[in-house]
Amino acid sequence: MASGIFALLDDIAALMDDVVVMSKVATKKTAGILGDDLAVNAEKASGFVSSREIPVLWAITKGSFLNKLIILPLAFLLSYYVPWVITAVLILGAVYLAYEAAEKIYEYIVPHPKAVSVTEGMDLSPEELVTQEKAKVKAAIVTDFILSVEIVIIALGTVLEKTITTQILVVTFIALLATVGVYGIVALIVRMDDLGFVLTKRKSSISQFVGNLLIKTLPLIIKGLAFIGTIALILVAGGIFVHNIEAVHHVLEGLPAIVGEFIAGLVGGVLVFLVVKGFKLVWKAVKK
Repeated sequence: MASGIFALLDDIAALMDDVVVMSKVATKKTAGILGDDLAVNAEKASGFVSSREIPVLWAITKGSFLNKLIILPLAFLLSYYVPWVITAVLILGAVYLAYEAAEKIYEYIVPHPKAVSVTEGMDLSPEELVTQEKAKVKAAIVTDFILSVEIVIIALGTVLEKTITTQILVVTFIALLATVGVYGIVALIVRMDDLGFVLTKRKSSISQFVGNLLIKTLPLIIKGLAFIGTIALILVAGGIFVHNIEAVHHVLEGLPAIVGEFIAGLVGGVLVFLVVKGFKLVWKAVKK
């Protein structure tokens, strides 16, 4: 009996060691998406009345948890019964990530008019403000669902060769990290300007300086996260292309890994962007 218990404990310890190692690998693989997720949600959670920022963020966080509850069981079922689907979805996700990165680069390089909200400059009733807030929260949760699918699939792709138990533990850990970690940091970011305003009210010149610095730094942090997230998207997409498409791997195998992944992600993103752009132009012409 005692030897059986010790054998069980040894198996559990071995399993947890494997989970820790694979969690580190999966975290590195999903870091790019987490960075983009952080940038997107920081942007979506800002712009509200100060008293509503945290309630709005909490509503989005609850929606994110619900997204994970839907995505995780489906992902584990696919991994167990039809694992090849995970690889296919992984490549499709990489195509989307590469396209998203290319689109961001295009929008940065090519000047385009910013969309103006139809409610901008208007006095809204409390009911209209609630409706507008709910619409923004819903949009943020939909975006989170897309990013969550990508995070779960990429994390699952790193442990496909492991047992289903290891897969469940590793991917669930990454999913929780994506929700708690990302939205916790977002909460700190969106409150930076409020802390800044509090400090500017103090008599101390140092407090006022720090307060003004926090207020001015907030938009720069969000823009910086967006830039870093774009580069990370290219690298993540490129890494998936290189490791899962043999032809791409052979073409770029002589280059340093990070250079090859960047080229694969950038070229793939540009090609997909051109295809989508061309399709939109043809569709507009057909509609006319």
